[in-house]
Amino acid sequence: MRDSCDERADRGEPSANRGQLSLSAIEAGVGVVFVLAVAAGFGLGLPQPETAETQLDAYATDATTVLSGEPPRHAGATRLSEVTRSEASFDREQDALDRRVDRILPANLMYRVRTPHGSVGYARPTGVPVGESTVTTLSGEVTIWVWYA
Repeated sequence: MRDSCDERADRGEPSANRGQLSLSAIEAGVGVVFVLAVAAGFGLGLPQPETAETQLDAYATDATTVLSGEPPRHAGATRLSEVTRSEASFDREQDALDRRVDRILPANLMYRVRTPHGSVGYARPTGVPVGESTVTTLSGEVTIWVWYA
């Protein structure tokens, strides 16, 4: 003998034994998944771009731009061409160059300036981000490295 559920199924009517998930429960589930996805996006975040070296390069470039535009104290076209002109001119101007670079850069930076005749500033560290800028003068290249103190 067939029970009444089988008879209803034959006629296309829904069975009383079969449960259906309500639409509001499905919407709530989708909403929870969406909220968790957004929260995970904020929690995990995006990787930060490496801005330390980019900013340090900008500081070094700014320093070389300022120095290459300054008039010389004694001879030459610019302050940088003066310190690259000869070893004697570098020896005479190295203290003034060191003081000028120290005034140009922010207080939280250390620096090293290399010319064909010598260097001024601090010893370059290893393992830290360093910004660099090089300018070519008539007598050689001047390179400035900067890093956070």
